[in-house]
Amino acid sequence: QVHLVESGGGSVQAGGSLRLSCAASAYTYGRRSMGWFRQPPGKEREGVASINWYGSTRYADSVKGRFTISRDNVKNTVYLQMNSLTPEDTARYYCAADPAYGGSRLSLQGSDFNAWGQGTQVTVSS
Repeated sequence: QVHLVESGGGSVQAGGSLRLSCAASAYTYGRRSMGWFRQPPGKEREGVASINWYGSTRYADSVKGRFTISRDNVKNTVYLQMNSLTPEDTARYYCAADPAYGGSRLSLQGSDFNAWGQGTQVTVSS
């Protein structure tokens, strides 16, 4: 059964850091690329970062140099380290799994992912 659970969100001041975690069931995690997405208030969902099974990564331009995605294939967990946060990073953050065979794709398109968590809220104050 598909199962993704995000944690680590919260409220932080601008310039601060947060680390999000996404724990996945073995079925959901196995040899899949994983991604982080976010949906700011009143805006559409956008891709933030993705990581394939082999550890290659891709980032949205808006977070390059500030966010780092990583994964622990023993713990079936994906992380998003967020540094130098700004109010523009305020959003609900979602973890998602990419069903593409082989686990090599690096996509930031939500339509390429077929399993989603419930999300965790990140609020950055100025």
